[in-house]
Amino acid sequence: MSSVTMEATNILPVLKKKLAFLSGGKDRRSGLILTIPLSSDQTSMEELSATLDYLLSIPSEKCKARGFTVIVDGRKSQWNTVKTVVLMLQNVIPAEVSLVCVVKPDEFWDKKVTHFCFWKEKDRLGFEVILVSANKLTRYIEPCQLTDDFGGSLDYDHSDWLSKRLVFEKFTRESTSLLDELSIINESDKSSSMDKDKSAECVLLPSFDPETVLQTGHELLSELQQRRFNGSEGGGGGQGGPAWRPMEEELLAQPQVMKLLDSLREQYTRYQELCRQRNKRTQLDEIHAKVMQVVTWLQGPGSELLKTQQEIGDSIRAAQALQQKHEEIESQHSEWFAVYVELNQQIAALLVAGEEEDVVELKALQQQLSDVCYRQAAQLEGRQNVLQAAQGFHSTTQELSQQLDGLLGMLCADVAPADGPSIQQNLKLLEEKLQTVEAGLTSLRQKGALLLEQMCGQQSWSLEETESPAGEQPENVQHIQAVMEEMQLRKQRCEDMVDVRRLKMLQMVQLFKCEEDALQAVEWLGELLDALLKTHVRLGDDAQETRNMLDKHRKFVDVAQSTYDYGRQLLQATVVLCQSLRCTTRSSGDTLPRLNRVWKQFTVSTEERQQRLEMALSFHTAAEKVLQQDCVDVDSLDEVDSTGKTLLDRLTTPVIFPDGTEQFFGSPTETAAAAEAVKERLLLVEEQRLQLQEPGLHNNDDDDEEEEEEVEDVLNGQEVSRLDVIGEELSEKEEEEEEEAGQQDEDLQTAMQGC
Repeated sequence: MSSVTMEATNILPVLKKKLAFLSGGKDRRSGLILTIPLSSDQTSMEELSATLDYLLSIPSEKCKARGFTVIVDGRKSQWNTVKTVVLMLQNVIPAEVSLVCVVKPDEFWDKKVTHFCFWKEKDRLGFEVILVSANKLTRYIEPCQLTDDFGGSLDYDHSDWLSKRLVFEKFTRESTSLLDELSIINESDKSSSMDKDKSAECVLLPSFDPETVLQTGHELLSELQQRRFNGSEGGGGGQGGPAWRPMEEELLAQPQVMKLLDSLREQYTRYQELCRQRNKRTQLDEIHAKVMQVVTWLQGPGSELLKTQQEIGDSIRAAQALQQKHEEIESQHSEWFAVYVELNQQIAALLVAGEEEDVVELKALQQQLSDVCYRQAAQLEGRQNVLQAAQGFHSTTQELSQQLDGLLGMLCADVAPADGPSIQQNLKLLEEKLQTVEAGLTSLRQKGALLLEQMCGQQSWSLEETESPAGEQPENVQHIQAVMEEMQLRKQRCEDMVDVRRLKMLQMVQLFKCEEDALQAVEWLGELLDALLKTHVRLGDDAQETRNMLDKHRKFVDVAQSTYDYGRQLLQATVVLCQSLRCTTRSSGDTLPRLNRVWKQFTVSTEERQQRLEMALSFHTAAEKVLQQDCVDVDSLDEVDSTGKTLLDRLTTPVIFPDGTEQFFGSPTETAAAAEAVKERLLLVEEQRLQLQEPGLHNNDDDDEEEEEEVEDVLNGQEVSRLDVIGEELSEKEEEEEEEAGQQDEDLQTAMQGC
């Protein structure tokens, strides 16, 4: 490959005129095609000569040996200009030109050509000259090797070619200069490598950035290879001719670019290694200095700062102040720890690529730095754990103290709830507070034990650093134990008071329960009385049914009696509880009168009901006996008749309560239904009587009718005198019972008022 004697930048304005160009096309002999497009303007022969000189300096000698085919496009020029150009080729490139194709215009030159025949001058010119029209140029050159100016298919962009040529020349110039500089730098390092104390600042810097030059070369090489690849696909000799590859290595010096890139990479790699070695030596010195700086501070001022911090404070506020001070110390250590992390990373990176003699030194530095930093970090962490445990201990102490104060305030306050649920709610709240205090004391013990454990750990490394332990530790331990003992005593005193308050509140709950149950007993008696008066009306259709109803009535009365007794027992219990609780005012004072009033009404009603059932049983028994006998005396019939009439009168009589009010059993319809069975038995008895008087009855029918009317009147009539007698008897009996019960009520009422 020949060296380039001139550069495009020197004649750039001339090259831009496109006076001549190498399109990349080839003739049938694989010679390059040189095109000279003449224009209608006057062409400067000097500029054309300079252009040809530059273009002919590009191909290699091997390429030049195959000869050039020159196309002189004279279609827009004068004949004299064409002739001058052809003759100039003899002086510029006589040996390289093998054929000159002069493209003539279609209309003239024929007569002028006869005056100058190029073929006769072949021996003198040194190459063959032919005149040919543009459409017949393909006889000598394949269409794929011609540009579109001559009807060919070859693409050629002169501006693009020129820009690529400028890039190539710039790369060649810069890479060559850079190679020389790098060679000098690398060679100088060999002589200076014996002097290890030589400063790294002596390293020379190249004039061009190697990375930029390499990138430019790679882009240029990629462009050349891409154009060659595209040409290989699209080009061809046609009709079995050789393949055409535009911009191949002879034209744009692709091997030259590759060789420069290889040399440049080699020198640049050596240069990088040189810089790396010198940087490594500098970095080792810097790392050693920084490591010693970190170790000196941590073992000196850093350790002294930690030795002065041994207190735990006596309150949460004091512990927080100590925590803030510790954070300031940690902040100072963090700056040095950051330097440690950075140094450790740098040392690790150097260990990976370091030589054997450097590895030993680096590992020793790394071990020393790590030991000091880890020991200091452990001391910081231990102190931090102690402070956190102290804050937790003081915080729990403060919370527990507040809980004990709240519990004590609740115990000192008087309990005056309005009802049982309020008492139970207060009791539940009291138990919850006590449980909270118990949990708080347990938590305090746990945190106190944790704090003591952390302090023992801190004391252990303090002993390693110093000969004698810190003087604050025994005082701190005594303070922690004293706080826990004080909280335990306060909690015990509150527990004793809670036991007393719990007993009192349970008695109050029992008192409210007794009062509620007593009111419930009154309501139950009222319901029993209401059921007695509204539903207990029937007397039975015969003696057996009446006897069964009488048994059920007695059981009904027994239930009411037990309810009444239960109510009085509850009221007596309230008296005892009031005396125990020293309650002077209670809302249950009217419960006993209500209970007695309902019970008296119920007693009067049940006695009336029982008397009616007993009278009904006596009536049905006597009536059934009379009706079953064949021979009955008149006295028996009169007795049955008298009992039945008295029972009917009793059914129509209301119950008179002690307060003077009256109440009937059931509705009139139910009373009439109950009297119907009695009336039927009375009719049967009357028939029995008539059978005994049968002779007289047959003689006088009128007397029979009068007798029947009289019986009906008696059955349906009202005997006021009989009711008066029964009322007087009931009144006397009730007065006796009221006197007896009144005495008992006065005693109970007096006791309740005394409470």
